[in-house]
Amino acid sequence: MLKIQSQDDWIARAGEVLPAAGFGNFDPGILIARGEGSRVWDEDGREYVDYLIGSGPMLLGHGHPEVMEAVLEQLPKGMTFFANNSKGVELAEAIVEAVPCCEQVRFVASGGEADMYAIRLARAYTGKDKILKFEGGYHGMSAEAQMSLAPSARVNFPQAVPDSAGIPQAVADQMLIAPYNDLAAVEALLNEHKDVAAIIAEPLQRIIPAQPGFLQGLRDLCDKYSVLLIFDEIVTGFRLAYGGAQERYGVTPDICTLGKIIGGGFPLAALGASTEIMAHFDKGKAGAENWLMQLGTLSGNPVASVAGLKTMEVLSRDGAYERLRATGKRLQDMQTKALDAAGIAHQICGDETLFDVYFTDHACTDYRNAQHDDPARNALYNKVLRENGVFKSPGKLYPHLAVTDADLELTETAVKAAVKAISEA
Repeated sequence: MLKIQSQDDWIARAGEVLPAAGFGNFDPGILIARGEGSRVWDEDGREYVDYLIGSGPMLLGHGHPEVMEAVLEQLPKGMTFFANNSKGVELAEAIVEAVPCCEQVRFVASGGEADMYAIRLARAYTGKDKILKFEGGYHGMSAEAQMSLAPSARVNFPQAVPDSAGIPQAVADQMLIAPYNDLAAVEALLNEHKDVAAIIAEPLQRIIPAQPGFLQGLRDLCDKYSVLLIFDEIVTGFRLAYGGAQERYGVTPDICTLGKIIGGGFPLAALGASTEIMAHFDKGKAGAENWLMQLGTLSGNPVASVAGLKTMEVLSRDGAYERLRATGKRLQDMQTKALDAAGIAHQICGDETLFDVYFTDHACTDYRNAQHDDPARNALYNKVLRENGVFKSPGKLYPHLAVTDADLELTETAVKAAVKAISEA
């Protein structure tokens, strides 16, 4: 008889072949065996309401029937070609129609790859080298993106601190770091450094909202100093609104990056801009010296394209975003109610479509003040949530359209248990 492997067995096996026993993404102490709708099950059969949803792409939930139908229809026709395909063209058309800054797009396989190319594109277009990013901003795994992502040391701005080994000092020398939501700091840097190619920003930085006027202020400063504005919309694209943060906040960048939702759960991302800027990907137009080489084995593959197309179609239907925000608001309110009743200082930080709790009594406006007063309290809170059937990141909660009233009831029970635990700790 075939022996059934327990989760502990799988964890032990992972430790033999994977550094730190994991893929580098998430807690290696849990292995997810399957997902359906709003729920996931681990290898021991424990069931959870899923608010991680693959770190964001599964906005419709797991195995949405229409997405599955589109994928299963495509699979017998071919999984990838390394050549143009009609489904990828259709997806490009849908993105261009939806996203304000996009007149053309280029496909890649991951959000980090899209951000890397966006930075390179800005340098190619402007002929300048420096990039301004915000402390705590996440833009993938490129050398530039790994500057001051999560620095433990609080150095003086605009010094860049590498978050990874193996990054040359020369990369840090081309990066300027500013505090999020601080337009005065940004302008001071632009006034001092004349060789800035672009500012790259998350319109919702992790879960920190842009303060009123901040994004428009960045747009205005970029225009004033002839700098390109890049919005990293890997997370916010098709989540905050169908047209992303650009639609939600009414501020249009020069370049944006998209991922997660546009692949419907499969590896696919994109960057987009005006036809003029995107001409650097066309050797015939840009010339050999200004051409930006870009290729990828899975870029624009038809399986991911049909999954993304169907996901976007479902999201474009009447009421989708109203339902998503209503679900997020209920999740926010149940936590606020329980924490207020227990007299526990906290802030709900983010947007109804993406947020979490900070256990602090002060506003969270940038990387340095968006912190828990007691990180152990947050760890206990999330531990008890998981023990009571709620699966989420320790720092984010992703509402989605598969969440049901039964899921919300289970979540509220789990929240009460978690609040009780931290009250008694």
